[in-house]
Amino acid sequence: MIAVLFLLGLTALVAPSMSYSCYGDISALQVPSISCTPVRAADCGLPMIRRTAEADVVRLRRYEIPIKRVARNLCLDPALIAGIISQESRAGLLLHNGWDQERHKYGLMQLGRVLHSPYGLWDSEEHINQGSTMLVLALNEVRARHPTWTWDQQLRGGLCTYRAKMGNLQVYEEDPCDRDDFYANSVIRRAQYFKRHGF
Repeated sequence: MIAVLFLLGLTALVAPSMSYSCYGDISALQVPSISCTPVRAADCGLPMIRRTAEADVVRLRRYEIPIKRVARNLCLDPALIAGIISQESRAGLLLHNGWDQERHKYGLMQLGRVLHSPYGLWDSEEHINQGSTMLVLALNEVRARHPTWTWDQQLRGGLCTYRAKMGNLQVYEEDPCDRDDFYANSVIRRAQYFKRHGF
């Protein structure tokens, strides 16, 4: 009996339910279309995003438990964190010693080093927690600025704000995604895939 209770507690710890998400159900979002431009032709479109997500899910398994712990603590959907990690660093594939090619951003969630002093190693739970906390701040900023928006508009706006802040850019636009919604749509598509595969 004690062993069964222990296993149930462990399952709750590493596999939080959807009820932990304070930012909506990623699965319920309208599947976004992905518009391709000539500049983005090589890394664009639904088939490309699906192929990269299929490859990334294998690497993401290494981080599944810390992602789920961080998600539970911050009231986020773990699939959303996984979607950002896939979009930003291909779950570490694009990094060299934790850095992007220009050495401007660090870690799985690619924190900009000018404004953010990274915590922990590039692939640590500390880093995932720091990046996810920045995401929560971005989501809450958009919620406060746009209380009448629907939750899915707030989520997309929060993702675009996260991207801008990680790149050390100021967000002044009325809609943070008004110039480019590719990032938000790509993260959502990846997150929906990861949700179906256990995140």
